[in-house]
Amino acid sequence: MLPQHRWQIAPSNPSQAATLAAGITLTPDQATSPLLAQVLINRGIKTLEQAELFIHPETAELPSPLTEFPDLEISLDLLVEAIEQKSKIAICGDYDADGMTSTALLLRALSALGADVDYAIPSRMSDGYGINRRIVEEFHAEGVKLIITVDNGISAVDAITRAVELGLITIITDHHDLPQVLPPANAILNPKLIAEASVYRSIAGVGVAYLLALELSARLNKPSLSDELLELFTLGTIADLAPLTGINRRLVKQGLQLLPNSQVTGIQALIEMSRTQGGTTAKNAAMKPEDIGFRLGPRINAIGRIDDPQIIIDLLTTDDMSVALARAIQCEQVNKQRQDMCAAIEQEAIDLIEQGNYNIKQNRVLVIVHPGWHHGVIGIVASRLVERYGVPVFIGTNEDEHHIRGSARSIPEFDVFHALQYCDELLGKYGGHRAAGGFSMPTENLEQVQQKLSEFAHKCLEIEHLKYLVKIDAEADLSSINMSLYQQIDAIHPCGMENPDPVFWTANVRVIEQKIVGKGHLKFTVDTPEFSRGIKAIAWRFGDYFPLPKYLDIAYKLKENNWKDLRSIELEVVSVRLPISAQNYKFNYQDRDYDCSISDDKLRITIINEQGGALVVNKGQKVAELIKPAAPIESIDITKPFYFHLIKSAIQVLPAS
Repeated sequence: MLPQHRWQIAPSNPSQAATLAAGITLTPDQATSPLLAQVLINRGIKTLEQAELFIHPETAELPSPLTEFPDLEISLDLLVEAIEQKSKIAICGDYDADGMTSTALLLRALSALGADVDYAIPSRMSDGYGINRRIVEEFHAEGVKLIITVDNGISAVDAITRAVELGLITIITDHHDLPQVLPPANAILNPKLIAEASVYRSIAGVGVAYLLALELSARLNKPSLSDELLELFTLGTIADLAPLTGINRRLVKQGLQLLPNSQVTGIQALIEMSRTQGGTTAKNAAMKPEDIGFRLGPRINAIGRIDDPQIIIDLLTTDDMSVALARAIQCEQVNKQRQDMCAAIEQEAIDLIEQGNYNIKQNRVLVIVHPGWHHGVIGIVASRLVERYGVPVFIGTNEDEHHIRGSARSIPEFDVFHALQYCDELLGKYGGHRAAGGFSMPTENLEQVQQKLSEFAHKCLEIEHLKYLVKIDAEADLSSINMSLYQQIDAIHPCGMENPDPVFWTANVRVIEQKIVGKGHLKFTVDTPEFSRGIKAIAWRFGDYFPLPKYLDIAYKLKENNWKDLRSIELEVVSVRLPISAQNYKFNYQDRDYDCSISDDKLRITIINEQGGALVVNKGQKVAELIKPAAPIESIDITKPFYFHLIKSAIQVLPAS
């Protein structure tokens, strides 16, 4: 079988790309590739001035945060007074990477500025998200006078109201969407409250904490902690999947330069333990976002998902390397546990789906609930199921016999938060945004929620939407894939949300050799008639699609491979499909309709039936490949009468060779 993906290829603008490329100078001795220019055009960049600003974001003039955030001045006044009066300050964070890095950032900053500061993070399992009355009352009992929330609080009307009743000063720093009623805090810092055009609009919770810490340091004329804080900002911003555009792109680009020689002891330990230096990142070289997204970030997030967030706070605030290494070892162990949990739950879910009567295409949404799954990791599994089945996924586990708690992940055409609102009367607590969310509900409401979600899905999803979407920047010949292009693409890094790694595609490649490596990954080599020496490729988690057909269209990112000081460029394949001819021809055989096409070199015929099955016939061979949706590839003897006459009927409608 092949992955059930749909490709969205950006419109090609060869003339505009050539003009833009001619004006961009990245290196004095090499012309800029039109492929890079096309990628910039796909990011909305049309002029040379826009391109230069995108490539060099540090040249942009930034407005002062004091002019952008209405309550920032108030927040500084309150914090300066608390520090000067030695009043106790408490931070309430969140248990994800954004919340934990935000907490550590403000702890480091406030401690260095002379504050008496402590923190608390709610339990994912017993408290759920955000500050609550229990935490507020415990702070009050401990003598806290001022509470700062980080990466939460914007919806905590009840908890903040209780803080006001107890006479506590409250500052909310958050970045989540605004509720209809805001909490009665003394000050609220949230980029959703500022102008949409502001460069600060896209910052995550750690970004709000970072700006507050820098402005407070400046107000008190204390030595700057900017490098340490910038490293934590970078870690949290990437791990939280915040958009890498605007101010985030500018600051993350600077932070990635600092991280390999981090001034934060815990980050040093985490890098050492995760072996980033021995992997894709050379000593003293800037990190890539994927080093955080796939190495450091998961180790931090794993703690918040299934263990005690204090481990991360200790890691990111200690100056003792022995403590940092001990905490980094815990991160490593917990992340391995998290990986095993995810793999086991994913396989259980797949088995349930394949063996059950889920009618995914009919319902246009997948709702799957099973007892014993760990709530902290089912969101990751939901993302993997979306990629596999191409539909929105709502996955839950039974907290007890009466309650279900779950997570949701989506596809572009389906808004998770609006879907949850559609089920409002059947749910307990819920929240989220377009792409993801969380929810709880009485177990007895499960069937009704499934029905309502299916109703909602039918309002916004067509059948053609029910395939995983792969966005592609441009078509490229394999001969153009080289170190020079890779180095030029580095100019648009850091890549991440809203500035993704460029994805190219090449038509009609030949798969020379292929094998499964590691835990279900597929490694292979491809070539074309114009590029006969071939290029190596890796497709993560593609083991289910082994073996691939001999000829394919492939979509891929470029990756550098360092092995024994030898550098080469490989393809990280994100999708494959059967080669699509520019012209398809229809015919009928035994009262069934078929489409057929012939490859440009006239050496291969592809016949597709109404169910999406494909017969791939190579000239001069008696055995063809039969490829059916969600089934292994079969070898078919085409001398058998049915296939012989089917192919003969196809040849009659194809153009003469």
